[in-house]
Amino acid sequence: MLKDLADITATFAQRAAEHRINPSLDRVRQVLDALGDPQEMYPAIVVAGTNGKSSTTRLVDALARAHGIRSGAYTSPHLVSLTERISLDGEHISEQRFVSALNEVYPIVLMMEERIGEKLTGFELMTVLALSEFAAAPMHMAALEIGIGGTWDAVNVVDAQVTAITTIDMDHQKWLGDTIESIAGNKAGVIKPGAISVVQNQVAAALEVVELTANQMQAKLLLQDRDFFVSTTTAVGGQLLNIQTPRENYQDLFLSLHGAHQAVNAATAMVAVENLLDDDEPLDPAAIGHAFETFQMPGRLEVVHRSPTVVIDIAHNPNGAQTLAQGIADSMTFSHLTCVLGVLDDKDSAGIVDALAPIVDEWIITTAPSERAIPANELAAEVSGLLGAARIQVEPDISAAIELAQEMADQSGAGSGVLITGSATVAGAARARYRG
Repeated sequence: MLKDLADITATFAQRAAEHRINPSLDRVRQVLDALGDPQEMYPAIVVAGTNGKSSTTRLVDALARAHGIRSGAYTSPHLVSLTERISLDGEHISEQRFVSALNEVYPIVLMMEERIGEKLTGFELMTVLALSEFAAAPMHMAALEIGIGGTWDAVNVVDAQVTAITTIDMDHQKWLGDTIESIAGNKAGVIKPGAISVVQNQVAAALEVVELTANQMQAKLLLQDRDFFVSTTTAVGGQLLNIQTPRENYQDLFLSLHGAHQAVNAATAMVAVENLLDDDEPLDPAAIGHAFETFQMPGRLEVVHRSPTVVIDIAHNPNGAQTLAQGIADSMTFSHLTCVLGVLDDKDSAGIVDALAPIVDEWIITTAPSERAIPANELAAEVSGLLGAARIQVEPDISAAIELAQEMADQSGAGSGVLITGSATVAGAARARYRG
């Protein structure tokens, strides 16, 4: 019997990490079958891609709830607590419910693992728990984020008739392949026969693979800048969007997020929800307005402190870092920006640094709080080789690095700020410091 969240955290830690992909969905399917196939008890929208998955998934969830639909959301990774990964009716699952829910399914999981002769990974177990809890709640729909890739990701056991594919870029090459075509092929594996997939703008090589997969599945693609369109202007506290979907032209929608990429994610979510409802009617503009105005996305261009302004973001690959840099350039004005950077060892740290270099004045290199982190001294040597050593300091302890960055921003005067990024673990440590 698992007693509390500490017990649960230890249980997940004892299992294979979520990036250890075992290319088979059989284990998860057999466990879910033993639980009565809870994933078949509600419709779902599955979101794949490289960057923007979590934001799009939570925007889908927010839009559904604004239209009176009880919705659950499943996202990863978490920033501070495992409970962030499962949301019911817009709220993270409570620790008490998390414990009781896992205790209900865990005996069956253990029984099936013994029968199968294999253990679920931590991510597979979390996915089984989320899908079961959405059925038990019960939820009327679920918004589900793919963890890594698509074809072999545990979430792909769900037969989603509406999917969304955000931008595809190089990431997780160790598991997904070292070409954009192989990565796109894996992510396009979420497209099911006869389904609808809402697809953001892609590089030509990735789009070609997605279109080929859709043709093979006889699925319908709704493509950005062909079937739906979005334009944005900066506003205080967010941005104003104009979004044209296949059903309606929505004007002057205020979104409480910064960055043009979030406007695209919002449009993607809207088109996905329109097609899930499947009644050929547009969405309610008032409901959209409420969802967008009240929406929050922790760890994505999130301002967690003022005087000086401190921004955190989970950008962990070059594409994410480019999007982050563009979002800051478009939405914020800093006279001097200090970046606290920590990166994991399977990431393109040079690409991340290159993307952020145009907006960063000084760097504090730290060690991300993860066993997979690049040691601060090693990462600093790489950054120095790219940019020179003059503007770089090393502070392996993440808490001390954040303190130092804030002191530097204070000393640099009005308009100075701090950016904390490079991985979800770095952003999570910063968020825990500022927000608890």
